[in-house]
Amino acid sequence: MRLLLDTHALIWWFTADRRLRATERPAIADPEAVVYVSAAAIWEIAIKASLGRIEVKGDLAQEMEESAFLELPIRWGHARAAGALPRHHEDPFDRMLIAQARVESLTLVSYDPAFRDYEVTLLPKPAE
Repeated sequence: MRLLLDTHALIWWFTADRRLRATERPAIADPEAVVYVSAAAIWEIAIKASLGRIEVKGDLAQEMEESAFLELPIRWGHARAAGALPRHHEDPFDRMLIAQARVESLTLVSYDPAFRDYEVTLLPKPAE
C-alpha cells in the first residue's frame, strides 16, 4: 500500500495518540507499505509550532527517517492540481495533500470529513 499521511495523522503517529485508530496504525507500520510525508505537512507543522499552537519535541526529520517515511516534495503538477480542485475545502495545506494523493495515486490517511467530498482514496475508508 502507498500512503500519504495527513498532518494530524503524522503528529498522532509520533505521539502515539489513540486518535490514530487500530485500523490505520498497522497499515502505516506495515513493512510492505510505502509511506510518504508531504513537504506541505512539515510546513504546516512548522507554522503551527511557530504560533505556539503545537509543540514539536525531538528531531522530526530524524524520526521520519527512523520510521522509513519518504519525503514528498511539492511539484508543479501538484500545485496545478491543487488549484484546480473544487472549492469544497479552503485549507491550502489540505488541498495540497489531496492533490498530491490524487496525482501520485496514494491513499491519504486522514480523519478530516471534508476530504470525502473529493475523488481521493482515503484511510480510514468513508462509510458508504
